[in-house]
Amino acid sequence: MNIEFRLPELGENIGSGDVVKVLVGPGDRIAANDGVFELETDKAVIEIPCPHAGTIAEILVDTGDTVKVGQVLLRVEVEEESVEETVTESPPEPAVATEPPSAAVSEPASSQQAVTPEDDAPIPAGPAARRLARQLGVDLRNMTGSGRRGRITPEDVTAAADVASPAPRAELPTTTGQPGEDAWGPIRKERLSKIRRTIAAKMVLSATTIPHVTTFDDVDITELDALRRGVPEGFVGPGIKLTLMPLVMKAVALSLREHPMLNASLDEDGQQIIYKDYVHLGVAVDTPRGLVVPAIRNVDRLSIAQLAAEVKSLAERARTAQFAVEDLRGGTFTISNLGSVGGRYSTPIINHPEVAILLLGRSAWQPVVRDGTIEKRLILPLSLSFDHRLVDGAVGGRFLNEVAGYLQSPGKLLLADSVAADA
Repeated sequence: MNIEFRLPELGENIGSGDVVKVLVGPGDRIAANDGVFELETDKAVIEIPCPHAGTIAEILVDTGDTVKVGQVLLRVEVEEESVEETVTESPPEPAVATEPPSAAVSEPASSQQAVTPEDDAPIPAGPAARRLARQLGVDLRNMTGSGRRGRITPEDVTAAADVASPAPRAELPTTTGQPGEDAWGPIRKERLSKIRRTIAAKMVLSATTIPHVTTFDDVDITELDALRRGVPEGFVGPGIKLTLMPLVMKAVALSLREHPMLNASLDEDGQQIIYKDYVHLGVAVDTPRGLVVPAIRNVDRLSIAQLAAEVKSLAERARTAQFAVEDLRGGTFTISNLGSVGGRYSTPIINHPEVAILLLGRSAWQPVVRDGTIEKRLILPLSLSFDHRLVDGAVGGRFLNEVAGYLQSPGKLLLADSVAADA
């Protein structure tokens, strides 16, 4: 019998999305909870699993379509026994394209089983592993899984890709646009993606609602950079190299504790200031699909080593834009790193409803007068934008001075880090 599969609930305040890719075709056999569509909602690309096992009878939407929660996406031809099994289980949540911890799915080597599926048999792999396999060009049917009952994990896919080819991972596909002409010459037209529309709407909201003020400063990070470079790779964690970002994040988190106004938000309807007793730092990340700002939770309570691990994980997910919707919510303050691309100063736009954002420029060696002599010092440019409705210039200046003080004195930063870890 035919069963209609409708778009399930995607999360709070998310009612629709754009179809990025159709993962199945008419006549394809699928297992329960296999991914059938990739959907772009707000800033996250998620994989939509179908809870019904059977054969795809009809697909009712196409790439580029905007679909709403509850809309019929496809029909599945299922057997009666499968229908009975399906109705006894609650429908699963949409699978987000993020890799689950390996400990949750792995077992000792003695319990691992080889996977030798037939050509038309369902492949024992979850949505995250399937998505990663498509991006890396890995054929799951020829793989042996290391998970429970031979299930193929994302780690298995990554290992298979590394063995097959040392080439870099493929980026997400981009659209070249529709060719045409205007009065002056050839042009290309391309439909705004869901992510780009969301970014545009948030930028307009921030720029038209928040009176921005930006203050600039230069920080001498010579000693901090020497300390960072002196830490061997792997010392703070397996495969982790200490970069400048975890150190800046720690300095910002400690400073926000001293200056809570920059960690607050404004309730415009209730005319109240909402002070946040947690520090969730958003980190602006440039992904193949556009700018996203995932939030790292409780940064003030994490050690520098833990932050380095979080930043490494963030960079790995950014390469394939694998962020859950919840990863992009709850930030209290944002850090953006322009220096990794180029440029020294900018006027960053605040991530509404936050009240401030710090932009890091490209550090450079400069001649600096110290104690009457000229020395070569490594200087990091900082640009702080803040909401002038809540943050006065003096408050913003004192906060930036606090951040600079930690970055200029690595000993102070490390001591504060150890105190926070013991708290």
